[in-house]
Amino acid sequence: MTLTAKAFQRWLQGIAPDASTADICRVSGIKRTTLAQQLVRGKISVGTVVSISRAYNLNPVTALAGFDAYSVLAGPPQAPTSSELVSQISTADLLRAVLARPAMDPSGRKGAPPFVLSPAPHATSVKNWVDAIDDGEVRHRVSAATGVAPQNYSAQLTANRLSPELAVATALAAGVAPASGLVATGVITEEEAGWPPDARQAALDSMSDGELTTLAGDRLQALGKTLRRQEQDQAQTEKIWENLG
Repeated sequence: MTLTAKAFQRWLQGIAPDASTADICRVSGIKRTTLAQQLVRGKISVGTVVSISRAYNLNPVTALAGFDAYSVLAGPPQAPTSSELVSQISTADLLRAVLARPAMDPSGRKGAPPFVLSPAPHATSVKNWVDAIDDGEVRHRVSAATGVAPQNYSAQLTANRLSPELAVATALAAGVAPASGLVATGVITEEEAGWPPDARQAALDSMSDGELTTLAGDRLQALGKTLRRQEQDQAQTEKIWENLG
């Protein structure tokens, strides 16, 4: 799902008919060499359209929807599910929320003071989002629809990334709002996707103490596995260097 240079130039003509390439790069913060390379290749990145849209006070979702490859983004914003919203809350914030619950205070007081959630995305937002919408078959449906091998898809998730086209394809395969995948991958913001203000906080507040504690525990377990793997890799690397030295 690439954005062709021809379609991109038509779009630019529509939003900034009198602007030169230099003007567009200056207001959007895109390097001229970067844009030139994309034009020569005939493939424009989603990030380029998003940056230019913001520079000209356009909603990036609306702008992307004007391209055939992302026409599924057209129409009124679709609300994310509660699970999607919670998936975009960082592990650190989940732990703070657990400690803030009265059940965690033996004295029966109100717990820790309220705090402001960190903005999405976070360190594991992509994998958490896919886990939140996966019915067990999403990965297979995405692979069938896009031709991306399951192992390559899983590798991207392990690295906490998905290309914009795979993020949209994943949302479609799961039957959720296509723009949600772009939020999880950091392409657009919650506001740009049409998420209601404080939607993540409301989803968090709706969780019972048991649900919240279980989720925080699952996140910590996953983090522990990642850290142990990194420690093992580091130890192996150090051993190799010792043997070489």
